[in-house]
Amino acid sequence: QLNYRIVYFYFMIENRQLIVLLHLCQLLDLLTGIGGLIVPLIIWATKKDQVYGMDFHGKQVLNFQLSMVLYTLIAFPLLLLFGLGILIWIAVGILCIIFPVINAIKASSGEAPYYPLRIRFIK
Repeated sequence: QLNYRIVYFYFMIENRQLIVLLHLCQLLDLLTGIGGLIVPLIIWATKKDQVYGMDFHGKQVLNFQLSMVLYTLIAFPLLLLFGLGILIWIAVGILCIIFPVINAIKASSGEAPYYPLRIRFIK
């Protein structure tokens, strides 16, 4: 069983550019609204067994995106009731712009990503 793992990891390639692209694809939310969740999901699902580190980075990205969607949905009733939802939407918008860029830079140098306020939906 140990030899199988060595052979398995031997055939996995390291593709930092694809991992950087995975993080930057989240910015598609600015253009399409939902593309920042769909495109990373497709990249992660198709490449998680072929690219070294893709499984870890993909889970981080998807957990962050799902968390931001949840926070946006929670903010909607607060917007209608108290007007506080707009502050949450602004905060979510800022987080969705800043952290994908920061983590793309980290991924290009081989560091682990950090996304604040993310809930671990995918373990």
